[in-house]
Parts: sequence; structure tokens; C-alpha cells
Amino acid sequence: MQDPQEDLSPSSHAIETPTRAGRTLAEQLGFKAGDRILILNGDDLGVGQAMNAATIEGMETGLLTNATVMVPCAWFPDIAAYARAHLEVDIGVHLTHVSELKGVRWGPVASKSDVPNLIDPDGYFWPDRPSFSAHANPEEAEIEARAQIHMALAAGIDVTHLDTHTGTLQVDDRYFQVYRKLAREFDLPLRMASQEKLANVGVAHQRAQLDADGILCPDYLIHGGRKEGESFRDYWKRMFMELKPGVTEAFVHISLSTEESRCMLKSARFVLLPQRVEEYELFTKDPELREILDGQGVKRIGYRVIRDLQRQGGPVFATVDGQTRH
Repeated sequence: MQDPQEDLSPSSHAIETPTRAGRTLAEQLGFKAGDRILILNGDDLGVGQAMNAATIEGMETGLLTNATVMVPCAWFPDIAAYARAHLEVDIGVHLTHVSELKGVRWGPVASKSDVPNLIDPDGYFWPDRPSFSAHANPEEAEIEARAQIHMALAAGIDVTHLDTHTGTLQVDDRYFQVYRKLAREFDLPLRMASQEKLANVGVAHQRAQLDADGILCPDYLIHGGRKEGESFRDYWKRMFMELKPGVTEAFVHISLSTEESRCMLKSARFVLLPQRVEEYELFTKDPELREILDGQGVKRIGYRVIRDLQRQGGPVFATVDGQTRH
């Protein structure tokens, strides 16, 4: 389940975008302009127990700073219970409009009568973004996305941010306007590609619109761009060594290797189980990645501090690597 936003990953020439009053997001958060700040998000919470357990471990003892949950999926209640018992955990909503696995399917949380164009003949979400684009419409996508956010909030999750599964609400500008509207409505920050990459795909205006709305998002997004023959370990070492000043988000898909996950992911077209297990090992147990980040003075934060900044409209006390920064 690799996210098409990987095509929007930052290049080595991207420059962080000044926001309010000409100050970068890093400066608004109380960091220096030259600091490198990293958000590490675990995507696809809720899909299965193996993904939930791996991601929770990644947040509690590994490098992950937050995660995003797919509300329509079967293991959402498990994550909601965890979030209620761990109010300090940083969890956003991975807005979901496609159901790409063959053996495990999910559908809307809104009434199917309200979103008939979002579902396939079997009653589930369409299996990929091209099918979604061919049948869906922004109005129904908005209804469903709003229902997912409300369901997460009603379940007791202190939602810290929004992103979009398979990039469904970002790649097409019609759907980006839904993404933007929901960010305003719930006053939540968003995952976004870098300004340079947005310009490269013809939507350079998106970040300016968010800035006008007072919606915050990291400067850069890292995912994809792995070179042919490059191991995941070498890929992430390279990504971390090439971090630029400003706030960067990277997201991963991690899982334990269980009978459930082996059955669930054998039909996946993108991120297969061995890749998820390898990233699980790297982001929960591997000392080298942590040493690289610590050795470069990289500050790790979650989305909560960005949400609080956005809602307060001014400087906040940022929690960095478990310590409060003034």
C-alpha cells in the first residue's frame, strides 16, 4: 500500500517556505532557522492487529513520533481504546477513500445512501485511485471524510492532524479543496508535499491557499525515491543524512510478521509484508538510524505541537524527543 505521494517527495534543491510574518515554521515553533526537525509518522493504523502493534511499539520505544489511523478499517476500535488510555499519543486521521487489498476490504462510515459513488458493486470503496477518480465526486468524498473525522473524535481520539490515504485528496485539485476545507473546519494541520514538488505537478497555489487559511504543514515530505537495488536501511540512512533545515515529515508502513499480516498483505500490489517488517525493525530496534539522527542534532517532534501552534496563532512550548523546549 505505497502512497502515490512518493512522487512528491522533496528534492535536494527545495527551500522551506516562510509563513506567518515571514517566519518559517521552525522559527514559529521556537527553533532556529537552521535546525533540522523531523516528524516520523506511521501510516495505516487500524488495518490489522499486526500493524497496530508494530506502530504502537514504534511510537513507545522506537523512532516514530506519531501515526495516522484509517477509521473505516476493522481494527480502528483497538486504536481508539489505546488512544483513550494514552492521551499523550499523537494520532491523526488517515482519510480513506479506497480499499486496495483483495482479501480484506473496507467501506464508508457514512451512510452508503449518502455516498453511492464512493462504493463499488460489492459495497466497498473502489480498489484504487484511478477507479475512485472515474466514479467518485468531491461532494461525496467530503461527506465521507467528515464522517471519519467525527467518528475518530467521538471515539475519544484527540486528533492532531490529517493526511490522505494514497494521496486521494491531494493529487486532484478538486479534492484538495475538500482536504483544505476540512483542515479549516476542524482547525488541523495537514500533510503536504514541498512547494517545489507541488509546482512541478501544476498545483503551486495549494500551499499559499493553506497559508491564507492559517493552516500549517511541514515544509517537506519524504517518501519514495528509493534507488534501484538500494536497501531500505541505506535508503533511510541517505534520507536522514540529506535532511534540510526546516520541518520534514517522513511516513512509513510497518507491521509485525503474523499469520494475519501474511494473509492480509499477500495480495498487496505495493508495499508487501517483507518491506513492512524490515521498516518495523529499522524504526523500532535499529540503533544506527537513531545514532544518525542524534549525531546530526535532528529534533524529532509530533504533529500535536504544530496543531497547538496553529490553534493558538503564536509560539508554543514544543516537546522534542520527550523533553519540553522553551
